Order: sequence, then structure tokens, then C-alpha cells
Amino acid sequence: MPNSTCSSSASARFRPVSAIEARIEWRPSRWVVAALPSLGALAACSLLASEMPAFVAWPAALAALAWAVRCARREAARPAQSFVFRGSAPVLVDGAAVEGMVLQWRGPLAFAHWRDRDGLVRRRSWWPDTLPSARRRELRLAASAGEAARGGASMAP
Repeated sequence: MPNSTCSSSASARFRPVSAIEARIEWRPSRWVVAALPSLGALAACSLLASEMPAFVAWPAALAALAWAVRCARREAARPAQSFVFRGSAPVLVDGAAVEGMVLQWRGPLAFAHWRDRDGLVRRRSWWPDTLPSARRRELRLAASAGEAARGGASMAP
């Protein structure tokens, strides 16, 4: 065929499933830290705009605003953590292996929850300002490789 294009003899590098690894850093989202006081201000406004008596509405509005600021400060003060997703191997959180890591996606948001060595449930979320699209893709591939490797039999018994 004279009009056909030549195919290249070079092929993409093969990367086995077990070699897929994603090192992801978690840090508090600036979007969440900025949104919490805003939501507190909206809550205070809604309390003041309600038909609640003023002697109850004002203290409740101030409490809602103070609580939102406290939550924002607590979120901003959380230390950064490192996550390593390595195919079928257990996920590493700050160098310690954890079992039962569940990673869920809601559009561009990623939510992880797991139990630590003490049995406490831990949760972290990555927002678009903390996890750019290229890293999101890398995390999605590494996490799905681990799920595929841990999956059961594909045929009925």
C-alpha cells in the first residue's frame, strides 16, 4: 500500500502492575481553610435573619462564627503527610503501612479513609489546589492497580 504510514518499531515501555507507585503529599487545602470562616459568616447571617429572638440569635451567631474560625485554624495547622500507593502492597502513610485504605473520587476531589495502628479512623481529602490533574491521574492509576491486584477470581466457582 503506497499511502499507508510506516509504523514505528519502537514500543512504549512496559511497566508491570506491581511497579506502579504514586508518592502523594497531603497538605491542608487553602480553599477549605478560606471557605470555613465564610460558611461561619453565612451561618451567623442566617441566624440573625431568622425569626429567632434577638437575645438568642446574637449569641448563637457569634458562636457559629467563632466555631468556624476555630475549625479553619485547626485545619490550617494540620501537618503535611506523605502517602505511597504501591500496587498490591499496603499503602504507606508517613512511612507506616496501613491496611484497609479506601480511596473515593467525587469529580476532582479525592477522599481517603483508613484505620491507623491504634484502630482510629483517619480521613484526608485532596482538593484541586493541593492535587493538580497530573498527580490526580497518577494517584488514580496507582490506586486502581492495587485494587486490580487485590481483586478476587474473575470467574464463578
